[in-house]
Amino acid sequence: MDTKTSEVKKRSRGRPSTFDRDTAVHQAMKLFWESGYEGTSFDMLIAAMGISPSSFYNSFGSKEQLYAEATDAYLKASSEWFIGILSAKTDTRTSFHRLLRATATEFTRDDLPTGCMISLACVHVPPALHSVRDMMAEHRAASGAAMEARIQRGVDEGDLAPQTDVKAFADYFNALSRGLAVRARDGATPEQLLAIADIAVSVFPGRAEVISK
Repeated sequence: MDTKTSEVKKRSRGRPSTFDRDTAVHQAMKLFWESGYEGTSFDMLIAAMGISPSSFYNSFGSKEQLYAEATDAYLKASSEWFIGILSAKTDTRTSFHRLLRATATEFTRDDLPTGCMISLACVHVPPALHSVRDMMAEHRAASGAAMEARIQRGVDEGDLAPQTDVKAFADYFNALSRGLAVRARDGATPEQLLAIADIAVSVFPGRAEVISK
């Protein structure tokens, strides 16, 4: 066998020339989102991504590393609306109303699995996967921190009372968003989730009201 033929065969066993990492990660993201970390097998991943086992390990190292990359891809996409809404120049009530309504819409899209990839991910896993569980818990805490920062901004700007319990308020909306994810996975319609969003902000405190500590 000549050198040129040998090189061609070596290349054919590796990553295909049409390999697109972003597309592959997106396919993996949807699988993990739909089936969970443990429910997504290695064979399912390489079939969805259209790559060989050797290409998988050469490109991603391990299933856990791919999961982290797929999660980052999800967070990058979702932050466009999540952080975008929280950062907008509007009052706090309007900000959270828009956030919850966007959540209802995003969690019931036709082109993606329902619910949220982060909300209930790896809550119950064996000890060997505690590093994955901790990673997802950190992501959930980060979204809560973003909500807390927005509520604190409301206090600082004067549309929430100074005595508002910022952390408890943020925990309420964070828990509500997780609940919307569960309802979406259970088959709730966009209209049902939007109704929940509207009810949630109906109890939002006015400028003179206090969510006490």
